[in-house]
Amino acid sequence: MRNTFRRFASATLLASAGAFLSFSVAAQQLPQQLQPPAKEQLLLQVHAKGDQVYACKSDAAQFTWTLKAPDAQLFDKDGKPFGKHFAGPSWEANDGSRVTGKAVANAPSPDADSIPWLLVTIISHEGSGVLSRVTSIQRLNTKGGKAPASGCDASHLGQELRVPYSADYLFLAPK
Repeated sequence: MRNTFRRFASATLLASAGAFLSFSVAAQQLPQQLQPPAKEQLLLQVHAKGDQVYACKSDAAQFTWTLKAPDAQLFDKDGKPFGKHFAGPSWEANDGSRVTGKAVANAPSPDADSIPWLLVTIISHEGSGVLSRVTSIQRLNTKGGKAPASGCDASHLGQELRVPYSADYLFLAPK
């Protein structure tokens, strides 16, 4: 039992270190178009775990999975619940503060099976709290969430599909 616990603890520590290292490497390799404005600084970082929700839609004779909305829970650096991410796209902290944004730049994820990395500009604020000062958000370190290349056809028109994903969201505010 004791050896099993040690192996589990060692694996957990290695996984945590790997996650930290992957973030550090990703930050160093951040594409130019995703760099935040010079007048902004990191306010906080959260980790999202949830789904990208797609709907099967038709445009003339072509059927495609189209993003409907994200549906994810947000966690702080200690793994404690921070809030949620949903249609808008919007992010809401547990203190009730909420921001809605618009993607202004994107870059492919280094993981080809994952949704792109983004730079988002905030277009509206609600409530007073931790997100009140946020002006930009970066979505980095994405895993999964990409719509399938097939499966959307006339027989699936209007159906929804949930694709699991995770990402890091970096909230930026004026210096």
